[in-house]
Amino acid sequence: MAKKKKNKRNFSGGMVYSTDPDYDFEEGYEEAETPPPTQQNLRLHLIRHKGNKISTVVRDFVGTDDDLKSLGKLLKSKCGTGGSAKDGEIIIQGNKRDKVAEILKKEGYKFKLVGG
Repeated sequence: MAKKKKNKRNFSGGMVYSTDPDYDFEEGYEEAETPPPTQQNLRLHLIRHKGNKISTVVRDFVGTDDDLKSLGKLLKSKCGTGGSAKDGEIIIQGNKRDKVAEILKKEGYKFKLVGG
């Protein structure tokens, strides 16, 4: 079965058409500012995937996507592994929870270890 192609003409960023003639698109959209690291309450999880693969997941990040991606890039480079950063969470390949905790502590983030 063929994959569906994404519509590249989605200029509204997921916004639905409004019938209100006085509606201003820019007024309804505000990007959240990123609080300082001492005000973040991150959670570090270990997730087991199919085939007994383990990933370290950092959840509950509050802020802009650019800041999330830059923190993800820092964690991936310091751990020497791959991963991704999207939808408010950072996924690091492998069981790197202790190393990620050490890096977050050096950067000044508040976090909790969750799960086994």
